[in-house]
Amino acid sequence: MLFEVTQGIRMTASKQVLMISDTHGVIDPRIAALSRGCDYVAHAGDIGAAAVLDALRPHCAIVAVRGNNDTPAQWPTHDLARLDALPASAVLDLPGGALAIVHGHRSGPVAQRHQRLRAAYPACRDVLYGHSHRLVLGTDALPWLINPGVADRARTFGGPSCVLQVTRAKAWKVKALRFPLASD
Repeated sequence: MLFEVTQGIRMTASKQVLMISDTHGVIDPRIAALSRGCDYVAHAGDIGAAAVLDALRPHCAIVAVRGNNDTPAQWPTHDLARLDALPASAVLDLPGGALAIVHGHRSGPVAQRHQRLRAAYPACRDVLYGHSHRLVLGTDALPWLINPGVADRARTFGGPSCVLQVTRAKAWKVKALRFPLASD
């Protein structure tokens, strides 16, 4: 499991997690700024370059997994050692339960994805996945299934997005955030 932990993370009864996916080498600066108030960033793959993780690192711990586009051919050559360290999945223990993190491209067709992810991680409180580029909050059953959409500019289906999650021993809350496309 890849944990890029920084100094100064307080052990408290609650944790705030910024959930992102599908940055493809570029993270929207508005989403990156949200990491300043978080304990963790969970990245569900298709990272695209270590620079994305470095932009988040000074502020919190990072748990990241490899996506189907996280390949040596698509990453900068000088980042390949960091790419090799990325696992296919990770589990982050949080107050009140565990968060599973996967990219989701191995979970079968969209119609069965939620059923398969819930079956694969029944002991987790929620599952973070990406791949489809579509923002989804599947909180109708446990584990919750969360796809934060796209945190860059490629195929955003309405603008860059992410999910903020606050975890406490007795209650978890999620909030989806979508930003308008930035004009360059």
